[in-house]
Amino acid sequence: MKLVFWLFALFAAATAIVLTAYYHTGSVLFTVPPYKIEFAFNTFILMALSVFTLFYALLRIVANLSGSREKKVERLTGSGLKTFFETEYDTAAGIAEKAFKLADKQADKALNAVIAARSAHQLKNYAQRDRLLAAARELAPGDRALTLITQAELLLDEGRHADALAALQLLYSTGGLQRTAVLLLELKAHQLAGNWDSVLELTEILVNRPSVDRVLINELRHSAHLENIRKNAKDIALLRKYWNSLSNHEKLDGKLAAAAARAMISLGDSATAQKIIENSLDIQPYPKLVALYADCKSSVVSWQIQRAESWLAKYPNNAPLLLTLGKLCTYGELWGKAQSYLEASLSIEPGYPVHLALAQLFEKLGKQEAANEHYRKGLDFALKQIATT
Repeated sequence: MKLVFWLFALFAAATAIVLTAYYHTGSVLFTVPPYKIEFAFNTFILMALSVFTLFYALLRIVANLSGSREKKVERLTGSGLKTFFETEYDTAAGIAEKAFKLADKQADKALNAVIAARSAHQLKNYAQRDRLLAAARELAPGDRALTLITQAELLLDEGRHADALAALQLLYSTGGLQRTAVLLLELKAHQLAGNWDSVLELTEILVNRPSVDRVLINELRHSAHLENIRKNAKDIALLRKYWNSLSNHEKLDGKLAAAAARAMISLGDSATAQKIIENSLDIQPYPKLVALYADCKSSVVSWQIQRAESWLAKYPNNAPLLLTLGKLCTYGELWGKAQSYLEASLSIEPGYPVHLALAQLFEKLGKQEAANEHYRKGLDFALKQIATT
């Protein structure tokens, strides 16, 4: 339909020009002081048509050249992508870099620079990778998000987490809500850098994103808390402050409670460690916490024994709990109860720790032969465990 319209319009214009030229016998005068140029009207019409035709032909030639260049860039981009995903990185890098140099549009430049940079990265040609990404940021500033995200990801893969974080900060300087994938990239960088406070901040944001694996985020958050507890394990004030900053739910977590209690005991604060362990064991009998409870040397061991016996009522035949009760009774010089609990633990779960506890008990009771027997059996268990690891 458009073609018919344009043919009709051209035919009408041509008819009008011919009729005007036929019936008009005047002239056209151009005055450019001190010169005057005069043309017959018919001559002027022919010259105007010739100039228009020539100008139109030149425009078509330029357009065809431009279109041909764009099509070539398009073909090269497709070929570069194909060879990249076929893992022909050397070929992909060459094709994409050629398309990058040939392209006029910023989007084409950025895309081909990223393909070439990723290919160079796979070939461990980091200098070429960095040169291409820098050139893309300069020549295609409108697509800096693409180049910066690529740069951060590739630097992180290289192990340069600090530089990756710097690239992400440049991206954040533009403002706006950051995408989940970008935040996950930053989370990985902070994790590798050991910035556990930043990891915790990001997990707070990511846990509310619908596309994120919440189990994974909670595991990362848990690991960050463990690392921060270890980091503060040399300063009792910092350790207490950090522990108090945790939520009640996190304080009841067995692994976190065990890490904090162990650090408290090593810093001489057995009283706080005891409270941490008791609160957590009231919820669940985490084995490492049960074992640590015997290391809390309280001045009121009878209270510890009472608490441990209340847990035993909830979790009968619990070998680690019976072992802890045996140790507490030994510490409280309740020899009969100590032997009874330790032997009960041994019957359920034989091992080096319970044999050692019985050996130490019999030594206190002056029964050296029985003590030596348990030392020997405990050593056998320890050697077997070493051999299997």
